[in-house]
Amino acid sequence: MQSFTSVPFKTETGMSSVNGVAKFSSAGIVLEFESKFLGFISTGVKEARLSIGELLDVKFKKGVMKRGSRIEIRLNSFTALAKIPNTEGKISLKIEREDFERARDAVDCLEKDMAEQKASAPPPHPPKRSLFDDSEDDTQELGNG
Repeated sequence: MQSFTSVPFKTETGMSSVNGVAKFSSAGIVLEFESKFLGFISTGVKEARLSIGELLDVKFKKGVMKRGSRIEIRLNSFTALAKIPNTEGKISLKIEREDFERARDAVDCLEKDMAEQKASAPPPHPPKRSLFDDSEDDTQELGNG
């Protein structure tokens, strides 16, 4: 069974406030959240799964004296962001003071898992044009003879 670290978070997008839990594991992040328009009208609980391959980067921002800490997540695909509350292409999760260490440790573990996956991934394919050199420029036409 896969283990994960749960980190409660808050965020805001436009006129909506969002409360939720981010679950960090070696497979990625699962966000469970509830959005409330103007703080009253709930859209229901939603879930978004972000696999480790979809993550561009995840950063832990310390804040001052453990206040104002947040986790910033950027994705490889802008399409995936459409389902998740975001600001300017970033998912910014505000962390309460009592969850500071848990959040920092979860991000550290995920960064290590992302680095390991990147190191074990096969190298990218070279562009097709690199397979051909310019030696054809020196080739002469054969005469009919």
